[in-house]
Amino acid sequence: MLRVILCLIALLGLNMLIAETFPVPKLTYTPSSYRKAKPELTQTCFVPLSYTAHKATSPIFIDGCLCENDWQNAAWTDDFMDIEGSAKPAPYLRTRVKMLYDDLGLLIAAELEEPHLWAKLKERDAVVFYDNDFEVFIDPDGDSHEYYELEFNALGTLWDLFLIKPYRDEHSPLNAWDIKDIQYQISLDGTLNDPSDTDSGWTIEMRIPWKVLSERANMPTPPTDGDYWRINFSRVQWETDKNKDYEKIPNTPEHNWVWTPQGLINMHYPERWGYVFFSTSAPSPNTDNPAIPELEYQKDYLRNLYYMQKQYFMDHGKYAKTLAQLKARTYVHGAKKLKPKIERNSQGYLITINDKNGGYNLSIRSDGRLTYKSATASSK
Repeated sequence: MLRVILCLIALLGLNMLIAETFPVPKLTYTPSSYRKAKPELTQTCFVPLSYTAHKATSPIFIDGCLCENDWQNAAWTDDFMDIEGSAKPAPYLRTRVKMLYDDLGLLIAAELEEPHLWAKLKERDAVVFYDNDFEVFIDPDGDSHEYYELEFNALGTLWDLFLIKPYRDEHSPLNAWDIKDIQYQISLDGTLNDPSDTDSGWTIEMRIPWKVLSERANMPTPPTDGDYWRINFSRVQWETDKNKDYEKIPNTPEHNWVWTPQGLINMHYPERWGYVFFSTSAPSPNTDNPAIPELEYQKDYLRNLYYMQKQYFMDHGKYAKTLAQLKARTYVHGAKKLKPKIERNSQGYLITINDKNGGYNLSIRSDGRLTYKSATASSK
């Protein structure tokens, strides 16, 4: 449904200098209801996918097998795509994921087709994507701040990071952060680091504990029925010379394959990750994913104003104080029309929309953080 509703995307007009100075995405969700896109800027849609994670009905043992009935009944995600989307060649190896949850944590299983299993990095917190790897990104409350990144290679080496802000908002990751008590197991279908044979692939199964995620999730953990988080998965794949102990081919960039495409080669745009809905019903491969809530369209609208403000600041040395300066329209979705309030201050700006019928305010700051406040003054 989201693919149909949010199908118009406009390309930001950035010159090479701006692109190098600040990595504003080349593609943004821009519904024609609030900004008229020039025909020559209309690009292929990049719309987040969605998935329903059901609650396990019996114990799940983290052994890399996926043998339990709940795993067997859980649906696979769509096969991974190129990080930039369908305009790029489809991956030549299959990658897909399943998700569940239980009272202990979030359960993720990934299946990676791989005819040549290799991995060299063994030290925890090494830069794991220098090997072929599988990566998990989790932003529980969808505010684009305070999110988790986990990377694994076929040896089981883990690199875990906590991001206070995306890199675009001038923040470095907390590399010293460790995700305590995570359980994961890798199953190899083939032989590791042996270029003389042909392998089939590898599977990883993990449980990410709620007691860790609860520290910064700003959401109920375990989730309640109907809750949804922003999550994405990535696979980095290098081209190697199989006759030389899997040495990377010089001057050949890695492939980046993902569950839901980003529209650019950068995973650190959490607003482009997928929607994972949580359901207390038993796992089923035929589950229909819920409709995307109205709140998410409003977030998307504010996020586009944030992109426009970034561009405006680069062009004018200051932030815009009106929609007219940004050449943007008010928010329109169905019969609903909301005009945002833009406030500039010494630290940047704050843009707020007040949904009286929904009973909440939604705002975005100049550092990109989204804030939700209900009529009862609670916030997240």
